[in-house]
Amino acid sequence: MGTADVLPPPLLELLSNSLVLHQFCPYLPISGLLNLAATSKSFHIFIFGTPNVFRYLDLSTIRGGAVDFAPIDAGGEVWRSERMDEAVTEEDFFAGPLRGIFSTLRRRGVLQDVQTLILDGLSVPSEVVREIICDSPFNVRILSIKGVKNLNERKLKQVLKYACRLGRPEGTPKLRGLYFFGPEHRRGNSSLSSVENAVASFSPQGVTTSIGAQLGTQWNQRSKHALSSVMEPDADPWYRPSGILSFADRVAEWADVLSVCRGIIAFDGILCRGPRHDILSIMEDPTGKTEKSMTNGGFIAPASATVVLGPGGCQVCHSAPEGLAIPGEVPTDYLPLIEPPPRHTSSLQVAQRTPSGITLSTTPLLLARCKACLVDRWCEGCNKFWCEDCYQTNETSTYTQMQKVETIENSGGPGLRMGIKVHLGLCIEDCLVGEMYNGAGSGGMWG
Repeated sequence: MGTADVLPPPLLELLSNSLVLHQFCPYLPISGLLNLAATSKSFHIFIFGTPNVFRYLDLSTIRGGAVDFAPIDAGGEVWRSERMDEAVTEEDFFAGPLRGIFSTLRRRGVLQDVQTLILDGLSVPSEVVREIICDSPFNVRILSIKGVKNLNERKLKQVLKYACRLGRPEGTPKLRGLYFFGPEHRRGNSSLSSVENAVASFSPQGVTTSIGAQLGTQWNQRSKHALSSVMEPDADPWYRPSGILSFADRVAEWADVLSVCRGIIAFDGILCRGPRHDILSIMEDPTGKTEKSMTNGGFIAPASATVVLGPGGCQVCHSAPEGLAIPGEVPTDYLPLIEPPPRHTSSLQVAQRTPSGITLSTTPLLLARCKACLVDRWCEGCNKFWCEDCYQTNETSTYTQMQKVETIENSGGPGLRMGIKVHLGLCIEDCLVGEMYNGAGSGGMWG
């Protein structure tokens, strides 16, 4: 028999190679694995008897896990003609499909092997999340519930706080990472989707309350976000100068949960590490009125980071008082989870890995803050930032917008003589001057 007549190895023999199996299984849907196991007794024994075959489980594509009905009896109308058990709550009803899938996987001896679970877009009530986090049949370490339906966020917050309480049993919770804030993954043209998301999610704040004064900055920011999304489709928004995050409003409401879960459960959102959140730096002077604390503002409660300043840091020192976060060199609670969830491991360190859009020759640097830490020191137009060590805001930081305008006009120039870097949310040297020229004249921004 010649070389050309040699048959390829059988599929079972090929999958018996642990390296091939490890790379192959995460890309095969659960239905494919079960169908493969049903082809013969040998495949059945191999699939269900080999560890880590079901370690990565993506249920987001299963139609049986979705519930497309409206809430039960919404508006006082009869929801269905069939009679239902009065003991079944609305949450139990919407959890039914997913619990049915979990029950089937448990009977097949698969559920306890799942360590990375993807439930994006399905009907996932908060009670189901509680079962995944707290109940013994589950060993999930990485969970993704982006864009899920019928989820009570208030109850989910309570579940997470309870799971991370001080008196919790040792070794709990098993969950190490939760993908929740980011948008659900959209299949298709990634570049077009990125542009659409960037433009649709933009919501300018802080320049001024006037629509006319926001117009120029709004379109500049939209153009910048859309262009950067097309040019860097693989770069994660946390590691480029993205400005305001697309899910900023949502993550801002979860600061208390992120604070309780710090160091226990990581999220695709992080807390701001600005110096104003550090009570020790504010209390350097017994009176709490040191020159630095007075000029840069007092202590503020923990807040979520919603503005990404980029790896360049401060315009003067190219860093920040809290330092730039580097994966592998800082605690895990300094870093967000990076999209997409890892397929070949359930390690938290890998989930916080270096984004694919950053080359090996570039050190990944992350700097993100809340808006309260960026008042009068961040430009919404060009994303420039001046840190507390290089630029201390003067007494005008507590003025109203009208008082600031009068002070700048009386100084004989647009803040240059007073050393002001940012006014009305725009940097004095570039963006504010450009807005004044673009809007000058009859019917313009300042005309």
